[in-house]
Amino acid sequence: MSEKKTALVTGANKGIGYEIAAGLGALGWSVGVGARDQTRRNDAVARLREADVDAFAVPLDVTDDSSVAAAADLLVRRVGHLDALINNAGITGGGPQQPSTVDLDIIRTVVETNVIGVIRVTNAMLPLLRQSAAPRIVNVSSSVGSLTRQSGPASETTTGPVSVAYAPSKTFLNAVMLQYVQELADTNILINAACPGFVATDLNGFRGIRTPAQGATTVIRLATLPDDGPTGGFFEDAGSVPW
Repeated sequence: MSEKKTALVTGANKGIGYEIAAGLGALGWSVGVGARDQTRRNDAVARLREADVDAFAVPLDVTDDSSVAAAADLLVRRVGHLDALINNAGITGGGPQQPSTVDLDIIRTVVETNVIGVIRVTNAMLPLLRQSAAPRIVNVSSSVGSLTRQSGPASETTTGPVSVAYAPSKTFLNAVMLQYVQELADTNILINAACPGFVATDLNGFRGIRTPAQGATTVIRLATLPDDGPTGGFFEDAGSVPW
């Protein structure tokens, strides 16, 4: 079995996920490019390999049990371990998302991907992570999930438009992370959440002010933490994010 450090990045065919894969690859990691769409997944792998990244394709739909199980089986057969799981795949769900008028199916769809999908993938990959000498899990969250930043007068504290599906899904995701931290407290698995900032991606119609590479910085740092690094934290480039 391979001794090289290996990461799986979900939603890695574009945007922040792609840059996370590129950044870890530049550090000498082997990176599984997890994505649903075969063409986009293979194109991303080809581009990463052109940049001398040891990348490989992982067909993966985080909302589908059989797809996630197949991805775990692929990694078992290919490397037999996983050093970092980056739960990056996420959706906004579209709009409008005013609480009083939202289509409840939008909320269900967002939670299925942004929260349940993370639980589904994490649970499938835990046996592989346990085979690593220094396993790390990083959930790509958002400051819009911070209750502290979202409370108070809207003009002073909120960080985006009203979003009753997307923003609370990130709050939910952070809360889920803490449950994993408690369950895995007697292991060497470090689990943290990262806010990439307002990055220009198709998730926000490319309105962001940061590049995907900038958005990947904190995620890469958390994926490569030393053994005495933090666990159960929520971080951005400037430091800890108030919850």
